[in-house]
Amino acid sequence: MLFPINPLQLQVRDSFADFVDREVLPQAAAIDHDKAFPKELFERVGHLGFYAMRYPESVGGSSMDTVSYMLATMELARGSLSLAAACTMQSLMATYFLFRFGNQHILDNYLSPALQGRCIGAICMTEPGAGSDLMAIKTLAKPVDGGYLLSGQKTWVTSAPVADFFTVLARVVGDDRLSVFFVPRQTQGLEIGKTIDKMGVRGSLTAEVFFADAFIPAHHLLGGQGQGTGLLREILAEIRLMTAALAIGTATAAMQFVLEYAKNRVQFGKPIGQFQAIRSKFADMAVSIDLATNYVLQAASLCDEGKSLQKEAMIAKLYASEMATEVCDQAARVMASYGYATDFPIERLLRDVRFTLIGGGTSEILKINISKELGL
Repeated sequence: MLFPINPLQLQVRDSFADFVDREVLPQAAAIDHDKAFPKELFERVGHLGFYAMRYPESVGGSSMDTVSYMLATMELARGSLSLAAACTMQSLMATYFLFRFGNQHILDNYLSPALQGRCIGAICMTEPGAGSDLMAIKTLAKPVDGGYLLSGQKTWVTSAPVADFFTVLARVVGDDRLSVFFVPRQTQGLEIGKTIDKMGVRGSLTAEVFFADAFIPAHHLLGGQGQGTGLLREILAEIRLMTAALAIGTATAAMQFVLEYAKNRVQFGKPIGQFQAIRSKFADMAVSIDLATNYVLQAASLCDEGKSLQKEAMIAKLYASEMATEVCDQAARVMASYGYATDFPIERLLRDVRFTLIGGGTSEILKINISKELGL
């Protein structure tokens, strides 16, 4: 790694790396196999301060820099992408709007415990007919005395089956713009639908959420009416950098495991790592991971400087996710038939890594938007 991380950032990375080695890696296979939310590990991540990193001390945060956050994210993903996906959702999308606009009751009873890992949040954006095209969202909020009646269907909601509260994007009747609403789990009219059985990241539970005239008090509108799209843009670059960091951690896990395998797997009288074709694969993996890591950390440093980085974040996410998918594929090739066996982690990493191709915008959408940044 060439990016100059300072002693505090190094301490953060090493702290999470130690946690991953001791507590996460031994449980990673079981998390995937059982398709169960890793509640104890999720809470342990809260004890390490991950959910509080991005927020100021005034709300119980630790005011850490974005570079440190990305380093911690990479380590969590190296251990288990299921755990890391749930944790990053908690630390960014699920809590950001509460921090920005929540009243004191919301801050004290939801945000504060969420930053400690004692309360779980989720964000409801995607709908059956609105994925990349958020402007196609149909969930409606009808104004009534004292608030709104929320009606609609959301899907692909990360952590929905275990969430204590939801942040929901919807349209106020008569307004084409998006608004953001805070919805506690116990709200009448809110129903959790079926859990989606996924190819990978199976310990990060994902489900449908339905709203049937769910009453939302007026003070649970987060930000002004119609500000949803602008609010999302505030954290979109960080979401994409975070997804890139998840991809890098997954690729690193694949390379580290298969490197040890290549040193010990003997064929034709010597370890396969001594064959030129295998060495070439490892060189490609190492170069790709280092390039992605340095680019993401450099972009994160721009974020810490308050600079705009929409294009850089898109490039980071596009390159890192495609890179990680290729690294996991090449790692499986090194292991040949054993890379196809569930006894080894490569099979799981191959499934998990595809999650990073979707979150933060698909590669196809990112390429369109990057071309627009170039003036096309």
